[in-house]
Amino acid sequence: MESGLTTLTLKEWIVGPFSKALLLFTLNWLDAQLTILWVRLDVATEGNGLMAHLLNHSEGSFLFIKLIIGALAAFILYRCAHLSLARRGMSLVLTIYITLMILHVVTGYTALGWHAPVVVASYFGSLPKALFSLVS
Repeated sequence: MESGLTTLTLKEWIVGPFSKALLLFTLNWLDAQLTILWVRLDVATEGNGLMAHLLNHSEGSFLFIKLIIGALAAFILYRCAHLSLARRGMSLVLTIYITLMILHVVTGYTALGWHAPVVVASYFGSLPKALFSLVS
């Protein structure tokens, strides 16, 4: 008798849509926690105006809304993983969140008084402009 649940192979579990959705939700949760930390320590500000308003209202409402949005996005991208657009969207969102995690690390180092990561980040941030000026 079949239970209706499909079993995942090891490869599907490691790099499949479910693991990517789980990673997306985890990175969203970590981003929320680090944002609360940096804002409360006056190291950084929330860049999204609506989320900044929620954070000023209460940490609980900020975290609840952020996690609900992240969970919905992860669930939709997981359920639609058979579509090319959803797979590309998942890759884009994960790239954005990994970049955000790098920025959180840089923010942490800066908060601790070590400014070398900011210098390195600004150098790499100016590379596209420098390369474009070479071409034009």
